[in-house]
Amino acid sequence: MSSTLREASKDTLQAKDKTYHYYSLPLAAKSLGDIARLPKSLKVLLENLLRWQDGESVTDEDIQALAGWLKNAHADREIAWRPARVLMQDFTGVPAVVDLAAMREAVKRLGGDTSKVNPLSPVDLVIDHSVTVDHFGDDDAFEENVRLEMERNHERYMFLKWGKQAFSRFSVVPPGTGICHQVNLEYLGKAVWSELQDGEWIAYPDSLVGTDSHTTMINGLGVLGWGVGGIEAEAAMLGQPVSMLIPDVVGFKLTGKLREGITATDLVLTVTQMLRKHGVVGKFVEFYGDGLDSLPLADRATIANMSPEYGATCGFFPIDAITLEYMRLSGRSDDLVELVEAYTKAQGMWRNPGDEPVFTSTLELDMGDVEASLAGPKRPQDRVALGDVPKAFAASAELELNTAQKDRQPVDYTMNGQPYQLPDGAVVIAAITSCTNTSNPSVLMAAGLLAKKAVTLGLKRQPWVKASLAPGSKVVSDYLAQAKLTPYLDELGFNLVGYGCTTCIGNSGPLPEPIETAIKKGDLTVGAVLSGNRNFEGRIHPLVKTNWLASPPLVVAYALAGNMNINLATEPLGYDRKGDPVYLKDIWPSAQEIARAVELVSSDMFRKEYAEVFEGTEEWKSIQVESSDTYGWQSDSTYIRLSPFFDEMQAQPAPVKDIHGARILAMLGDSVTTDHISPAGSIKPDSPAGRYLQNYGVERKDFNSYGSRRGNHEVMMRGTFANIRIRNEMLPGVEGGMTRHLPGTEAMSIYDAAMLYLQEKTPLAVIAGKEYGSGSSRDWAAKGPRLLGIRVVIAESFERIHRSNLIGMGILPLEFPQGVTRKTLGLTGEEVIDIADLQNLRPGATIPVMLTRADGSKETVPCRCRIDTATELTYYQNDGILHYVIRNMLN
Repeated sequence: MSSTLREASKDTLQAKDKTYHYYSLPLAAKSLGDIARLPKSLKVLLENLLRWQDGESVTDEDIQALAGWLKNAHADREIAWRPARVLMQDFTGVPAVVDLAAMREAVKRLGGDTSKVNPLSPVDLVIDHSVTVDHFGDDDAFEENVRLEMERNHERYMFLKWGKQAFSRFSVVPPGTGICHQVNLEYLGKAVWSELQDGEWIAYPDSLVGTDSHTTMINGLGVLGWGVGGIEAEAAMLGQPVSMLIPDVVGFKLTGKLREGITATDLVLTVTQMLRKHGVVGKFVEFYGDGLDSLPLADRATIANMSPEYGATCGFFPIDAITLEYMRLSGRSDDLVELVEAYTKAQGMWRNPGDEPVFTSTLELDMGDVEASLAGPKRPQDRVALGDVPKAFAASAELELNTAQKDRQPVDYTMNGQPYQLPDGAVVIAAITSCTNTSNPSVLMAAGLLAKKAVTLGLKRQPWVKASLAPGSKVVSDYLAQAKLTPYLDELGFNLVGYGCTTCIGNSGPLPEPIETAIKKGDLTVGAVLSGNRNFEGRIHPLVKTNWLASPPLVVAYALAGNMNINLATEPLGYDRKGDPVYLKDIWPSAQEIARAVELVSSDMFRKEYAEVFEGTEEWKSIQVESSDTYGWQSDSTYIRLSPFFDEMQAQPAPVKDIHGARILAMLGDSVTTDHISPAGSIKPDSPAGRYLQNYGVERKDFNSYGSRRGNHEVMMRGTFANIRIRNEMLPGVEGGMTRHLPGTEAMSIYDAAMLYLQEKTPLAVIAGKEYGSGSSRDWAAKGPRLLGIRVVIAESFERIHRSNLIGMGILPLEFPQGVTRKTLGLTGEEVIDIADLQNLRPGATIPVMLTRADGSKETVPCRCRIDTATELTYYQNDGILHYVIRNMLN
């Protein structure tokens, strides 16, 4: 193959009377061989390599390896992928901008040019994670929550405004606009990008990485993208390619249609369960089959959104006529839509009926077999049929109970002068929230229509239910109002509380004080039902032990029933004005009713709401910042602090030190999420982070959340492993972030123990089970452990993003051999760990881990190094990816 393949493949196409240059896959195939049946997602990667071929970061061999994937539906090669852009939200965006500002300080200290610390590709930061449901259930809730959001986050928002003026190609979508993934789907995403280069218009596939794991939602629009940690996104925006192994691609064939009464949420929960069982971590999933011919783009986006929950890197839907139809509906220009069609057809990326690409493995689902479902009580992959929910709730509650507690009685409480009884199993939170479902008009219209029928019959929300509606964009409010459904949702307490993530990311706000008191008094097991994508324990609210994912209409139904013990498939969820029972089937809207309502959604709504998407409210506009290249750090700030990661950095990396005499800080079980490692929600006053804030004079009401304080490493390192539901097996029967400072026996916070170990210069380790680091793409789940002194994590398996984040922070991920676990080894957490010869580390190598037990006996365990690529090894040897990027700038 000629080294000038890139030039040889350059071609032109016409779209809307305009000429575009592009790198043609059909022309490249003349040298590469037939690539027609390559999965469409891999064709996007192949074009990227072709366009960026430079003989160094992308070589002939890289392109040949990807084209040759077809031979075995697998290729064992590392490639360098350069996404077109980067997407951020504010919880991850603030610490990313803190890092960029700190990198400028480091480059300045080491004698480099600070202007090099600037994005080379477009970066969009959407502020969506900070609004909290403090007020609910009335017409003033939205304004009050926005006011509190601006008060609490003024300093953070001022910092982001500074970043907007300090960095090039960096835009900020202000608070109150929508959820980043929905804004990306409805406005930012282009499907095909074009830009002027040397006098020529170059067309290429839109692609991205995002600092939120649900970045994958955009794959529903045929845009390849996935979540990465903030540190990897920072490197990408500064010009560093994303290092990855050519992925396996699992084909998921969809056939048939959903039955009457079944929603896209039911479908995605079924797909999630199937793919989790199949095993798709580190793989692409690509959807195909005749079922796509009638699957709306909003439903595709719902399925793509939950890729992190089924474990895949992405869930890709190729571009077709339905994609173009959605682009027109959402107000994209005719020029862009014509370019997307012409480009994807020219490149063989367009989905044609009957397409059967080659896949590594396949699954198939007849959508007619999908049943009404929820997922819970603690994992999104644990799908439960609607009729089985009471049984599943009872089983989960049983695990929480001691024998003496089995007969929990309702607890009397008084609210607004009225006496009530709060039962065990009460639904205390019902939230229509999250980009997963609020981007989907069919399920939101269904919720509104169900509310209308319920109100007409005289049904009411149970008084202990905190209900809320937090759409992912303002367009949702427009079409609910156009369908005249808003008053009925309001009547049931589903008033607008904000345009943002809210309950889905733990910003559910406080429960009414009488409810909280009753839950504590009776030690009740209560539930939250939300139309979100995550239900990990401790995430939604500290007092709510079971969390259930459901479609928006089911969220409304559970607010009416008010109890997880009611079987909505067979039992009444309430009684009408005559006292007659009302069943779910009586108020569930028909497919025809939903379709008529969805027809009211218009492109004018999208154009109106996105016309001034970067402008913001008067409160946002009033935030003033000084123009400067470097940030003016405030020593007394409790939100924004200069991060210490580059404090001792030198221009050349020091050799990697072996790990000698490491103590185990925590020994954890399966499915430990990044929420467990670095919680995003509320800060307890008696926690290390709470005490720190109080020492700085911060009142409890102003604590805000861990997520909002990610720009302050002092808070975040104290919050590491501080989830109230985490269980350290070194302290059996104890919940929360506690451990022992060995060889002592006293229980203390993980933070306090880590600080004692740091004083002793003792390196630390974490031991864990399967799926360590699942959930959010939370780089503080790696940054926090780094600051605590953790050098190595040894687990049975890792989730993709977290494994990458650990390497990006200079922490070594090791995997136990197949069949070997902390339990088979009989570990107690008292062992001392030694790992030698780290200077000669190799990707995927077997690493001998020496365990010295408390009785002095020794055992060597051959663990697998989960540094998977040579590039990742380079990052690790540089003490992290950002250190590597800085050194590149200096050189």
